[in-house]
Parts: sequence; C-alpha cells; structure tokens
Amino acid sequence: MIERLDHFMARANAAYYATHDPFADFVTAPEISQVFGELLGLWAGLVWQMMDTPKQISLVEAGPGRGTLMHDALRAIRRAVPGLAAALSVHLIETSPRLIPVLQSAIPEATIHADLNAIPGGPIIFLANEFLDALPIRQFIRRSSGWAERYVENMQFTDRPTDVSLPDDTAGTIRESGEAAETFMIALAARLTRQGGTALIIDYGPLHSGPGDTLQAIRGTQPANPLAEPGTADLTAHVDFARLVSTAVEAGCRVSGPVPQGTFLASLGIHERTAQLGRGANPDAAIKLMAATRRLTAPEAMGSLFKALALGHPSLPALPGFAA
Repeated sequence: MIERLDHFMARANAAYYATHDPFADFVTAPEISQVFGELLGLWAGLVWQMMDTPKQISLVEAGPGRGTLMHDALRAIRRAVPGLAAALSVHLIETSPRLIPVLQSAIPEATIHADLNAIPGGPIIFLANEFLDALPIRQFIRRSSGWAERYVENMQFTDRPTDVSLPDDTAGTIRESGEAAETFMIALAARLTRQGGTALIIDYGPLHSGPGDTLQAIRGTQPANPLAEPGTADLTAHVDFARLVSTAVEAGCRVSGPVPQGTFLASLGIHERTAQLGRGANPDAAIKLMAATRRLTAPEAMGSLFKALALGHPSLPALPGFAA
C-alpha cells in the first residue's frame, strides 16, 4: 500500500485517538496547571465584554482532550463573569470514540460535534490548544531532477514527482504544507467575519516557518519513529503561523499575534494568579504551582516554542494579551 504522507498521518492519528489514552504519552498545558484554563476562561470573559455582551454566545473548544481546559475555564467564568456564564452554551469539537464519553462525563452541559460546521449559528468564542499541530501535513523534497512529494510505502518514505510550485531550493531540502490547518483556518475566519466572535489558538511552531522536517511522533512520552506501528503514537508537526495569519487576514479577520505563550500568559496575570494560589497552599503544593507556571512560561520550556494567536471580527479592537 502506498499513500500520501498527509493521508497516512490522518489515518494513523484517527486510529491513535480512537484506541489510546493520549495523556499517557504527553502532557498539555491544561494538565500542567489549572491556571492555564482559568486564564483562558477570563480571556473569554474579557472578549465577551468587548463584543458588547451578547445575550447568547457559543463557547467552543476544538480538540478538548478530556475536558480539563474547559472545566477550568468554566469555573473561572462562573466565578468572575457570571453574565457570560448565563449567556453561553458549551460546544466541543471531538471525533474520538474513546474521548467522547470522557467529555460527556467531565462537561455534561456540553454538546459534542464532529466539526466546526455543526456549531449553531451566532457569535462564538473559540479556543484551541494543541489542536492544529495534529492535523495532517504534506511534505515535499527537492531532488536533483526537481521537486517530489513524500509518500509512505511499507512503512518507509518514498516520493513521486510533483507539479506543486515551490522555491528553487538545493537538493535534499524538505518543505511542508499544512493544508488541513489552512482549510480549518479559512472556515473559522469566515465564520467569525460573517457571524461575529473571537478565536484563541495556542500551539507550537516558529513565528516564521522555513524549510525542514518537523514531523514527529511521541509514544510513551518518548520520541518514536513516525512511520513505525501507525496508530500507536501521536503524530504532530509544527504549525505554520505566518501562513495562518495570512489566511485569516485574507478572510477579513482582525488578527492579534502570534506572540510567545510565556508573554501571552504573563500579560493575563499567570504569575499573580500563581502567587495567589500559593499563599493558600501548603509549601509542597506552592512549589508545584510555581514549577508548573515556570514550565508554561519560561523560554527554555514551553514559553517560547508555543505561540498564541487570536482572531476576531474586524469591528473588534486588539484583543487581550496582545500588544496593540
């Protein structure tokens, strides 16, 4: 069997999320600290106020995992922004048959959908943390005879000539195309410009992408061969933020960022909230809280590699957490 890399990646990840507990292989920001989800909930409250407090709004999360982020966000919203708590309905985008029952138990008030198109009409506040990196990518490699596209055959890379237009790089150069992420961004941006709302996307990748192979696999918290035992490891690739920004702007959205995750979380008050929680905790718990915040914000940890990007209806001003 031979298939294009993006088709292989889509099939492998669908099998992985249908049969495995991803949190046995990797840890995401909401699982590291409750403060992460709380801050995103408060961010939602601020943008709801900037949207003139619509009486009905959908709070949407794509790739919600086991619901930790949304659970923490809703707790913060109910405590600090009761008006939004009364106005919102919760919607989750998830297709994994393994995760859907977990989400139904964790967030019983949520409606779960297969895709963005199923979300009810009207304004939305959309959240996505480490969602786009798991969408399939295409790869192209420069051969002496021209560009070729990567395929997978018998668990090995092979390639076929392509007529896709790419820069005239040196032989051996690899370039990636995140068409699935771009397609999702087009749909999201179109939704925001037509019906109103905002979106916050947090994921990993450079501000300006270039050539290189970023496909990776994680199995049992360790790097693995992306082609070995498909469906048993999480496959991801760096997000092309520059391309996503261009796509959103072309669709008419106002774009804020991207900025490093550490900068974004600091501007929302992660250090102050951590200190507040630490004052009411025992010494061991306080140390763990501070270590978690350091992991999320320090440049040598997740603070620099991960980026925050926000989209909004063009009528909105610069969104919270981003420099004007």
